[in-house]
Amino acid sequence: MKRAYRYRFYPTGAQTAELSRTFGCVRLVYNKALAVRTEAWDRNRERVNYNATSAMLTGWKKTDDLAFLAEVSSVPLQQTLRHLQGAFSHFFAGRAKYPRFKSRKKSRASAEYTPSAFRYRDGKLTLAKMAEPLDIVWSRPLPEGATPSTVTVSRDAAGRWFVSILCEDTVESAPAPNDAVGIDAGITSLVTLSTGEKITNPRHERRDRTRLARAQRALSRKAAGSANRAKARRRVARVHARIADRRRDFLHKLTTRLVRENQVVVIEDLTVRTLVKNRALARAISDAAWSQLRSMLEYKTAWYGRELVVVDRFFPSTRLCSAPGCGHVHERLPLDVREWTCPRCGTVHDRDVNAAHNLRAAGLAASACGAGVRPQRESSRTGLSASKQEGRGATRDGAKAPNHP
Repeated sequence: MKRAYRYRFYPTGAQTAELSRTFGCVRLVYNKALAVRTEAWDRNRERVNYNATSAMLTGWKKTDDLAFLAEVSSVPLQQTLRHLQGAFSHFFAGRAKYPRFKSRKKSRASAEYTPSAFRYRDGKLTLAKMAEPLDIVWSRPLPEGATPSTVTVSRDAAGRWFVSILCEDTVESAPAPNDAVGIDAGITSLVTLSTGEKITNPRHERRDRTRLARAQRALSRKAAGSANRAKARRRVARVHARIADRRRDFLHKLTTRLVRENQVVVIEDLTVRTLVKNRALARAISDAAWSQLRSMLEYKTAWYGRELVVVDRFFPSTRLCSAPGCGHVHERLPLDVREWTCPRCGTVHDRDVNAAHNLRAAGLAASACGAGVRPQRESSRTGLSASKQEGRGATRDGAKAPNHP
């Protein structure tokens, strides 16, 4: 499989100037091509493809106003046109929204190089138009004998430089355990496992909230367009980068451990986009990064040959009694109720642990049957099956189960 290895590097003054020019040219070419394609469709309902925009780029370089485009490597400019073509392909397929113009301040500054525009020899990477190799901090080695297929150079809002090297790699096989784990995501406890273990939410944003607020207040006092405002903006970005780096590191360690220790991992299909509309919990939910947790579990289970089962969001994992032979579905369970007693069997449940147990059971059923599984137990409130009240159950790979009568 192809994997990207990301490293930080420290460019020289000449390299900084060259890369900054390249970033600006990449953004300009992308925006001009997007404008041309949009105008062609609005006026004549004509679709302009990659080949047409590539020919336009050649013409732009010959004009007086855009002659500077020929001063940087042509490969990143061609690559950004390919990325625009991919964005339109996703849009027409219904997988994404209409492509947006790149902003100098808000968009990610990056440039992609193919093998014709870089040289990698003896652990040294040299880009086109540069006389010296990049000063890369090799925090981990590339796979032995790896040949990079693409190199992406980027600069974040905090002013840090990164290079991402894509190459073929083989994930080391790990022993295949027979265990399965249900994972209930939360705020106080980031995840609660069906084993009863609760992993506390580090709350990285809250820990740096005072520092972030101080930096943002200093930014608000600076005059717009001044050099001091640019410096203050970078200070705010550095605080955000510190929070994001710590959060990512914690989630990587957690998800790697869960995938290595279990053959089947069961999670709930949470609609984070809807949940963050709750103004009281939006900041805490964003800090928990549930979407990032799920994304890491998805590709790591694929790497290590594990199985990820996603339980439908309407499955009553919290209100369903997990005691053997019971299956009672509680009527209502507000968020402030952390423990509840089943009125049918008398079992006292921890809210999160009970949900993790039910997720594990539903996930194992879906894994065994290969399709959606819905509980068919009756509710004491309505006499209807829990599936008809709560909707669908668990499915493999996050697919929704059919709604059978």
